[in-house]
Amino acid sequence: MSSKLICMTEKDILRHSIIQNLIDGKINGTDAAKQIDLSIRQTKRLKVKVKRYGATGLIHGNRGKKSNRKLPDCLIEETKKHLKERYYDFGPTFASEKLKENHQIKFGKETVRKIMSDMNLWKIKSRKNPKNKHFWRARKDNYGEMEQFDGSYEKWFGNKESCLLLSCDDATGRITHGEFGHHESVKEVFGFWRTYILTNGLPVSIYLDKFSTYKINHKNAVDNSEILTQFQRAMNQLGIKLIVANSPQAKGRIERMFKTLQDRLIKELRLANINTIDEANKFLKEYIPKFNAQFAVVPAKRVNLHKELSQTIKEKLPQIFSVQNERRINNDYTIMFKNSFFQLNDVQPTTVYKKDTVIVEEHLNDTVKINLNGHYLNYFKLPERPKKEINIKLVAVTTRKPTTWKPPLDHPWRRPFILNPEKRYQTSSAPQKTS
Repeated sequence: MSSKLICMTEKDILRHSIIQNLIDGKINGTDAAKQIDLSIRQTKRLKVKVKRYGATGLIHGNRGKKSNRKLPDCLIEETKKHLKERYYDFGPTFASEKLKENHQIKFGKETVRKIMSDMNLWKIKSRKNPKNKHFWRARKDNYGEMEQFDGSYEKWFGNKESCLLLSCDDATGRITHGEFGHHESVKEVFGFWRTYILTNGLPVSIYLDKFSTYKINHKNAVDNSEILTQFQRAMNQLGIKLIVANSPQAKGRIERMFKTLQDRLIKELRLANINTIDEANKFLKEYIPKFNAQFAVVPAKRVNLHKELSQTIKEKLPQIFSVQNERRINNDYTIMFKNSFFQLNDVQPTTVYKKDTVIVEEHLNDTVKINLNGHYLNYFKLPERPKKEINIKLVAVTTRKPTTWKPPLDHPWRRPFILNPEKRYQTSSAPQKTS
């Protein structure tokens, strides 16, 4: 006689004893339903099954069978192959998106998470309540009302570290502009915002950190509003308000965006085999619209607060986004700037005097211009340091070229000047006295 092995859980065993008491008449259906925590109708169904099939009647019919929704083994193996070869350092959410986009494998992120966990590519972490909770500041209402701006140094592509300059709209969470560069210098930041303004217009305000490019952090310069960085001076000329954050959490939206990009964009650039800044910037123009379509939000109000550029500002943009330094004209009408000497020409658009203070402008195209009261002076670069001269005959450089011409002896300028010509005639015609 062969015996059949029945696998039951503790819950099934407890239910079997209760149903058996119901069959034996020790308890009624209402009491049994209360003990099992089921309805009376369902308890009666279990009683019928136990009478007909015995203890196996309490076991679910699908126990031990394969699910109708079980994924094909061949598809799982293909997924594991792609995860191991290309997406080994991806997160489950990003990996599921790339599987769908590149391989037409439509798995949910939790399914991919389980597969990656089985392959030891992802470690499932338990959620913990943070000790210090930071509550997000409410977003601005309108697009263009405030731009959060920052730079992130990372090995975005290749083996060398580069800097990603990024601006994020506070109201929508959209990336409004992004550029790869070598560092967060004044010229690279100027180039970033010049492109931004020509594309989008002038934002109302910019939210940034206390990096030395944007703010002078010396303790003695805190209360002196006249001491400005090149960036502050340029934004003041454009009428853009600068807001300085005192902590990374204050501008947490762009910090969180950088964290997302460091997870996603680095892998995208690797898959695209990009190794240079020019290639990365070209790729970024195509990537940003896709990123915004996935992560941007709808603003509270649909008004664009970017101000349009006037023709005057457009013409002054090269001057505004230039590095400007004050210099003084020497006695020999030379200007020293960065160990180089610039000699002023004899003819200038305005009168130039010794010791005049001029503004030396370094433009983004590496040209140097000398500005005096709104006029660009004519100059040429000297190959070496000029010899020092103390007594300079030339008093001022004017709008006309100096000349060495002298009037002849019979020139009217050389005749004596007499107020009363008649008196001169009488004097010359009067008879001379003889002694």
